[in-house]
Amino acid sequence: MCVDSPLPHLDRPFDYLVPIDAADSARPGTRVKVRFSGQLVDGFVLERAAGSEHEGRLSFLDRVISPERVLTPEVARLAREVADRYAGTLSDVLRLAIPPRQAKVESAPPAEPPPPFTGAVAGEPWSRYTAGAALLRALADDRAPRAVWTALPGEDWPARLAEAAATTLAAGRGALIVVADARDLDRLDAALLAVLGGPGHHVALSAAIGPAERYRRFLAVARGSARIVIGTRAAAFAPVAGLGLVAIWDDGDDLHSDQRAPYPHARQVLLARAEQERCAAIVGGFGRTAEAQQLVETGWAIDVSAARDELRRLMPRVLTVGEHERARDPQAAAARLPTIAWRAAREALSGGAPVLIQVPRRGYLPAVSCADCFTPARCVVCSGPLALPAADGVPFCRWCGRPAADHACPECGSRRLRAAVIGARRTAEELARAFPDTPVRTSGRDGILTSVPHEAMLVVSTPGAEPLADGGFGAVLLLDAWAFLTRADLRGTEEALRRWFAAAALARPGAPVVVVADGGLVAVQALLRFDPAWLAARELAERRELGFPPAARMAALTGPPAAVAELLALAELPPGAEVLGPVPAAEGQERMLVRTTRSAGKALALALKAAAGARSVRKAADPVKIQVDPLDLL
Repeated sequence: MCVDSPLPHLDRPFDYLVPIDAADSARPGTRVKVRFSGQLVDGFVLERAAGSEHEGRLSFLDRVISPERVLTPEVARLAREVADRYAGTLSDVLRLAIPPRQAKVESAPPAEPPPPFTGAVAGEPWSRYTAGAALLRALADDRAPRAVWTALPGEDWPARLAEAAATTLAAGRGALIVVADARDLDRLDAALLAVLGGPGHHVALSAAIGPAERYRRFLAVARGSARIVIGTRAAAFAPVAGLGLVAIWDDGDDLHSDQRAPYPHARQVLLARAEQERCAAIVGGFGRTAEAQQLVETGWAIDVSAARDELRRLMPRVLTVGEHERARDPQAAAARLPTIAWRAAREALSGGAPVLIQVPRRGYLPAVSCADCFTPARCVVCSGPLALPAADGVPFCRWCGRPAADHACPECGSRRLRAAVIGARRTAEELARAFPDTPVRTSGRDGILTSVPHEAMLVVSTPGAEPLADGGFGAVLLLDAWAFLTRADLRGTEEALRRWFAAAALARPGAPVVVVADGGLVAVQALLRFDPAWLAARELAERRELGFPPAARMAALTGPPAAVAELLALAELPPGAEVLGPVPAAEGQERMLVRTTRSAGKALALALKAAAGARSVRKAADPVKIQVDPLDLL
């Protein structure tokens, strides 16, 4: 029995006796209630056995909540491995993997399973990639290929993944595809409907559909009527029967990392699942992460990308603010819209095509400073940065939300403010003045555009909210590149290129993509070449030399200093483990890093978990947050 307890020292199976009246319903995978430490708690039956090694007196399980088998042996093994890798508990992982029960949904009659899929899958577009056609043939032959796929600019990636899933289904196996957000999920859902010829064979799982509908679809998968699952990160645990393919799109998106303990990443969950169930795996995207590059360099996966001739035919024309441009336009380096960008936008608009402008920051003026001495404007209460919501708005603190109408600079006493960082709405306002006869639309947090028609318009978007354009955008402008490149983040360069590739891929072939940055920067060079693998290999080599993930394994420990020190003192770290820090975290907390080799990664996680268990036995008051290979490492 797996008992629902967050305490790490109780993360083990417990034996219970099964009453005679529950002998048929208390099967492995069902939900039950048991008495634990004097309380009734939830649990899952993991296994039935004729006897127990426990020498003491066993209690009877209280009752079977539902005879529905929602935890398959494959998902139970996967959850155990994920818990061990991320220093978590099995019950925490199962809470992520299995949605809450909906009794009304369970009692409804199940839908009729669809007839076996025997349709033909047209996979010709895969032949544009080296080993692409071979990848589909291997799926059709029920083999287990593993690929890191770099999509071509303008590629209809939902259709390609749908073809791979349909090919797997036609071979009699199931498929599981994970995307980052609801927009990508909707596109993939539509692509699967088109390839499979209708509903029934697949389900889409996400929190946005509501608990009842989500549980209904989950049961369709658990009962075996739906063999293809698509969804966001929690769908990585879906109980697909006869799994033949796992795939993830844009694995560098931070939405793939769960924000609840033990903080697993969907990519790692799917890779572990591919290993356990010996199925195919595809890691795809317009860009490439260092983790994906490591899969290629270690031989775990093959590189599926297009030949340079095919890439040159479809890629846009990338332009930078270089030395020659600065000679003609001395203000180009400082201008948000230098002459080369203005000219590219004007030419696209005159041809009746839309123009995409990517701005890294949302809002109007997300950061302001003193207009006289340029001192950053901070809140007098919490020292948070002040922002301006509109041209005639009142400054407010981005941390505590307090208005600061009477703000005065602590250095010079001036009450005048200037823009330190310009957001998407202010950019749209400026462009509306620069192009008075052109419609300006925005796509971001306040409202995301799905698509725009092939008309002359300016579309200002924050990263990740870029809409599709019929026929592709006539030009793409990548503004404020410094906001990406100056981030104090291990993945800053990788993230910048990922965002740029995602936007540039929406341009039509040969259209100008203007990045307002120096062409000599490494990330800009990768964009000029349209070669994410080159930068990923470079990033991986540098991280290997410096001992950063994914070349090494790291755990971040965050909490009050005394609690972190106590956990480290109790932990029996593997040989060679390095303890780095501390560094300040939130108020009253600090952060320590523990680094070890990849081969000792599991031993590190288990050691930290054991130390956390020892603290929970002592009933330590202050918790310590344990994150293995966190995205925000620096």
